[in-house]
Amino acid sequence: MKAKYILFAVLIILISLAIARSILPRQIDDVRPNRLCEDDLVNSSSVLMVIPIFENRSIAENMSWCEQILMLNKTLGMHGVYHTKKEFSEVRDENYVKTGMEEFRKCFGFYPSVFEAPQLSLSNENEKLLKSLNFTILHRFHYLTHKVYHCTDYEKKSWLMLLNTLNKII
Repeated sequence: MKAKYILFAVLIILISLAIARSILPRQIDDVRPNRLCEDDLVNSSSVLMVIPIFENRSIAENMSWCEQILMLNKTLGMHGVYHTKKEFSEVRDENYVKTGMEEFRKCFGFYPSVFEAPQLSLSNENEKLLKSLNFTILHRFHYLTHKVYHCTDYEKKSWLMLLNTLNKII
């Protein structure tokens, strides 16, 4: 009898997650100049998570790209500063984060208010720092309730292609 209740509860949770994923805003991670993003994903997404500095190149160096992104009228957030592996697992200071915020502002004309750590790896110290800078932080749970896609070079990271495909199905 107890097993039936557990199974029923799990089923309700899965149905709730499926409904949430179908109605909550879609998001694209890893947005930056010269990065392949499928047009249908960009058009169907409400949130674009932008990498402010990638391979030591600021997004503000490509103002025509910045203008194109702004014209899409999407919610824009900051996805790390340099988007290095485990970037926000290491303790960062305010100047580090503000470097990314400033490049974001140069590009889009405003500071970001939404933050997502690369690989969703965020230490407690960095979370406190980001909250002190008034960021809304996207965590792992966000991936369960929202469809999150990735702009990527698929031949280098086939698991991201699989994730994007699964998001289209589920």
